[in-house]
Amino acid sequence: MPNAQIHIYTQKEQGEEWLRRYRGCLPLFACVLGFTETGLIPGISAAGRTPEDRKYTACADAEFLYYGPEHKAQYPLPPLAAGASPVLISRAVFESLNIPVNLFNAGLPQPPAVPVIDLGGAPAKCLSGGAAMEITVVHHLFEQGLLWGERLAANMQEGYVILGECVVGGTTTALAILTGLGINAAGKVNSSHPICNHGQKWALVQAGLEKMRRNREQGEINLQSSIQNSVDPLKLVAAVGDPMQVVVAGMAIAASRSCGVMLAGGTQMLAVYALIGAIAKTYALSWQPEAVVVGTTRWVAEDPTGATVDLALSLGKDNLTQSARTPTLFATNLSFADSRYPQLRAYEQGFVKEGMGAGAACIAAHLSQDWQQHQLLSAIESQLERLIIE
Repeated sequence: MPNAQIHIYTQKEQGEEWLRRYRGCLPLFACVLGFTETGLIPGISAAGRTPEDRKYTACADAEFLYYGPEHKAQYPLPPLAAGASPVLISRAVFESLNIPVNLFNAGLPQPPAVPVIDLGGAPAKCLSGGAAMEITVVHHLFEQGLLWGERLAANMQEGYVILGECVVGGTTTALAILTGLGINAAGKVNSSHPICNHGQKWALVQAGLEKMRRNREQGEINLQSSIQNSVDPLKLVAAVGDPMQVVVAGMAIAASRSCGVMLAGGTQMLAVYALIGAIAKTYALSWQPEAVVVGTTRWVAEDPTGATVDLALSLGKDNLTQSARTPTLFATNLSFADSRYPQLRAYEQGFVKEGMGAGAACIAAHLSQDWQQHQLLSAIESQLERLIIE
C-alpha cells in the first residue's frame, strides 16, 4: 500500500511503481550549492533577511546540514523574516537515519567551512543581463555533473539518490529556464515569500531573455529560418541560469541509467527536469525518464500563490525542444500546524516552504522507515531546540 504520508500529484501509476521499487531503501543525498547575483536583488528572496545575509545562506545551510546544531558555525544560519531554515528538516532526517551526505560547490562567492567537492564552477551574474555565466563554465559543470552522477549511482546498487540544491534566487532562474524552453511558467513558480513576487521575477526574466535574443542575433546573423526558434539548453543556462541547474541535470542523466533519482525541490527541480529532457535531446544522450521523480513539500505543491502541479503538467506539453514530459511529482504531507514553535508554524502561513532537500528527506523517512507525522515533527523540533539552546 502507498504510504499515506506521501502524496502523488502527477503520473500516479508511475509514482506508485517508483515508491514500491524503493520502499525500504535508504538513499544517498547529494546537495549542489550555487549562487546567482539575482538573489541579491532587494525583495527577490526571503532566504535571508538582507542581501548581505543571502550571500552566505548556502554556506550556512551546508555547515548546519553537515555538522548539526551544536557546531560553532563560521557561517551561522541567517535570520529570516519569519520561519526557520528548511535545513532543520533535512538534518533531522539524515542524522536520525544515518543517510550519507555529499556536498558539491558548483559556484559560490566564498568556499563553505565544510568538507565539499569543488566542481570548478563560478557564481552566476544576475540573469537580467542575459549573460549569467561563461559557456565554457557551463559545459565544464555539465561534464562534472555527468561524472559525479555516475559515481554516486555506482554506490547505490538497488537504491536511489536524492539530488538537492541551495541557490538563493533560484526560483527566478528556474522561471527563466522554463520560459526559455518554451514552457508557460509565468505565474506558476514558487518563492520563499508567503505571496509569490511573480511580477518582480517576470520582469527580470523578460529582460534577461530579451538580452539573450539580442546577443544571439548579433552573433548568428545568418541563422536559417528552420532553426530560428531552436534553443541550445546549455547556452540558455549560460544566459539566464545558475550553476546548480546544469550540474544536477548532468547528475540525474547519468545516475538514472543505473538507479532511481529524486530531484529534491519544487520549481527549481521542475526546471532541472525540463532541462534534462532538452539536453538529452539536443546532445543525443541516453537517460531513463521513468527513474527520475521530483519530491517536495506540500507547502510547495499546494502553494496557493503558485501553480506547481499545473507547472509539472505543462512540462508534458509542447515546448521549443519537443523533449519534455510530465514528471512524477511527490510531496510529503508533513504539517507544522501543531508545532510548539512559531518558527515552524510559519511554514503553514507560506513562509520558506522548501530547500536543502527538505521535502525529499521527509519522503525518504516515510519510504524507508515508515515514519509518521509525529516522528518527523519530533525529530525536527529536537533540531530546533538544540539550535536555540546552543
